[in-house]
Amino acid sequence: MSTKINKKVRSADSKRLALRARLWPDTRNSDLWLRKDRVGFTTIPRTMSLLGRIMDQLAGKGFPVFSTYFSLWCRVYDEGIVEIRNDREVAFESGFSGPRGEVTWRSRMRILQKLGLIGIKPGLASDMQYVLILNPILVIVDIYDERKLNEDIAFSALMARLIDIGADDLEYRDDDEADGEDEDN
Repeated sequence: MSTKINKKVRSADSKRLALRARLWPDTRNSDLWLRKDRVGFTTIPRTMSLLGRIMDQLAGKGFPVFSTYFSLWCRVYDEGIVEIRNDREVAFESGFSGPRGEVTWRSRMRILQKLGLIGIKPGLASDMQYVLILNPILVIVDIYDERKLNEDIAFSALMARLIDIGADDLEYRDDDEADGEDEDN
């Protein structure tokens, strides 16, 4: 009996591959943009779209920042640091071009910094050459707590999605804070 059950149980990968084969039988792996077969990919949190919506809300009407944040995210490596050697290039990737492109991009970077989502340090190439990307989930939760914002639908959706995907960002921070308290006592 358990052998039958084991044969019926397939990994999520196998199930998705079977579904793809059923729905799109003529599709080959070479037709798809599969990260395991190509280079130039970065990890994106499953909550990124919700985070972007909240970032734009927090930045204020008329000052969307998510395209700027996302362009930084596409350049970051596991150490959390982005080195910007060409402001114009990153401004363009963020959606800003023309005579005011860099100025607009810089203003969005300052908003991200003011919100606490990024840290900025100068270098020889620019006054925004080095960017530290902080955990946006922790920053957003802190902003909502600090400003005593009513939890809107976007924030509630983010919290639900965190639970849905099993993200432990908030618990991990709580563990770190508890460890720090133990060291001080």
